[in-house]
Amino acid sequence: MDIFLYAFSVMYSPGPVNLMGLNAGLTGKLRRSSGFYLGVGCAMLLMFVLFGYTGEAIVSQAALPYIALIGGAYTLYLAYQVFTARTVVEEDSTAPIKALTFWNGLVIQLLNPKGIVAVLPITSVMLPAAHITGASIFGVSALLGLGAVGAPWVYALLGALLGRRISGAAAFTWFNRCMGLALATCAGFMLHGFYLHLSAT
Repeated sequence: MDIFLYAFSVMYSPGPVNLMGLNAGLTGKLRRSSGFYLGVGCAMLLMFVLFGYTGEAIVSQAALPYIALIGGAYTLYLAYQVFTARTVVEEDSTAPIKALTFWNGLVIQLLNPKGIVAVLPITSVMLPAAHITGASIFGVSALLGLGAVGAPWVYALLGALLGRRISGAAAFTWFNRCMGLALATCAGFMLHGFYLHLSAT
C-alpha cells in the first residue's frame, strides 16, 4: 500500500511533465496528446524494471532497516518541499500549439528528476522490504507505469475542464499540501519499519 501511496504522491504532484499535460488540456489538445501520456508511462516502466531488478540484486536484507531510515528521512524532506512549494503556471500565447507526442513523453520523463525521485525509494527500499522479487517486480512495475500514464492525463483533463480560468497559485498550493501530507505518511511507514527493527534487536 505504501508503495502505491508514495508513487501517487510523487507522480501526481505538480512538476514539469504534469504541467506539460496541463498545458495540453488548456490548449485543447487533451485527446491528441494521448501518445505523450503513454510515453511518460513507458519511461516510468523502463525505470522501475531497470532499477527494480538491479535493486533486488544489490540490496542486502540486513541493510534494509538502515536504508529505510535514510529513505524515510529523505521522504520527509521531500514532503516538506512539496508541501511548501509554490507553482506558477506560465502561459505563452505566442507559442505555436502542437500536440505532444509519445517521444516527447518518453524523453522528458527519462530526463525528469521527479521520475528518479519516485523510482529509487520504491525499488531500493519498498520492493525488497515487501519481499517483491522475480516476476512480481515486473508486475508491480507495470501497475506503477500505468499509474504514471494517468498523471499527465489528469492534469490535461483538469486543463480542459477549467480552461484558461485556472489559477496556478491557489489551486496548486492546495494540491501541493495534499501531496506533501501523503508523502509524510509514506515517510511514517518507512520510519516505523526502522523502529520495529530497533525494537526487535
